[in-house]
Amino acid sequence: MAASPAWLARAATVLGFLLLAASAEAGPAEVEMVFLKNAVAKGAVCLDGSPPVYHFSAGSGSGANNWVVHMEGGGWCRNTDECAVRKGNFRGSSKFMRPLSFSGILGGGQKSNPDFYNWNRVKVRYCDGSSFTGDVEAVESGKNLYYRGFRVWRAIMDDLLTARGMNKAQNVLLSGCSAGGLAAILHCDRFHDLFPATTKVKCFSDAGYFLDGKDISGNNYARSIYKNVLNLHGSAKNLPASCTSKQPPELCMFPQYVVPTLRTPLFILNAAYDSWQIKNVLAPSPADPKKTWAQCKLDIKSCSPSQLTTLQNFRTDFLAALPKPSPSLGMFIDSCNAHCQSGAQDTWLADGSPLVNKTQIGKAVGDWYFDREVSQKIDCPYPCNPTCKNREDD
Repeated sequence: MAASPAWLARAATVLGFLLLAASAEAGPAEVEMVFLKNAVAKGAVCLDGSPPVYHFSAGSGSGANNWVVHMEGGGWCRNTDECAVRKGNFRGSSKFMRPLSFSGILGGGQKSNPDFYNWNRVKVRYCDGSSFTGDVEAVESGKNLYYRGFRVWRAIMDDLLTARGMNKAQNVLLSGCSAGGLAAILHCDRFHDLFPATTKVKCFSDAGYFLDGKDISGNNYARSIYKNVLNLHGSAKNLPASCTSKQPPELCMFPQYVVPTLRTPLFILNAAYDSWQIKNVLAPSPADPKKTWAQCKLDIKSCSPSQLTTLQNFRTDFLAALPKPSPSLGMFIDSCNAHCQSGAQDTWLADGSPLVNKTQIGKAVGDWYFDREVSQKIDCPYPCNPTCKNREDD
């Protein structure tokens, strides 16, 4: 017996609801990759010589001429062995990259990202190990490595400007997390200079404000990391001249020396007890041979009273290294033990997201970008903030 048209209509409606529910359950759709194969001829390649990649989601409506360009993080490689390891994964080769979904500052939902949801949203993949600063013409022969991070950055920016229409932008935000957050500071003025004076350009650094501080053994371990990165990747010439004209190049990898020289408005998002910095700046393995900090580095709740005192001193030093307040400077410094808080929805803008002065991160960044208020929020000391999500995202 044939089904009635009314029954078929009801069945189609039910099926539609089921598909909609399944789609919501699955979360945001994956954003496809753009492989810049034509960049290879310019030598703009990942560590293994593969083409650079970005993910692109086109803007619409009122956001059609606005852009968020977000740079992926992932630390640095400071010698040939470390860089060679990256050739075998997505940190050094686009062969291992896959489509991914956008959330947080790149999210496409109006409720979850009201200020940027309908902008052109770009995620620049990180495969050079130098915060997009390296440029060595010669290929490293022993392990066949290409140190070309700066060329990758320029090639992707050129493609966005010419092939995607970013040259017509009205509003632009250069952002990044961790090593990408550092890149957002290092390339901030250079990015600004790509646009006409009529374009509103600002920069946003998430977990990229790495402190020039002493570790628990009294050494400047972080300085040695950056010095080795610069030497290996030939990065010094691509750091901001506004800093390198006054400081040794390795110091110009530290935001506290670069930010005061910038011409472009900047927002700094960072945890005062940044989990990556506690592990790698304050208590790196060479400074802790007996591993007395092992548990504390995994979970701040496991820190001893004396270790907590050291952490409070680290926070004091971190706050002292922040730039002087100005109308163009935005800040959100929470007292969380976290690293990167703009990429995940639950830390960016959601029920239960971290609050400082009753404001969530996504709201603070939007208020600053659109000049709704001077947004400079600094939290009270740990453990005062119950809204923290203490974890490390990259």
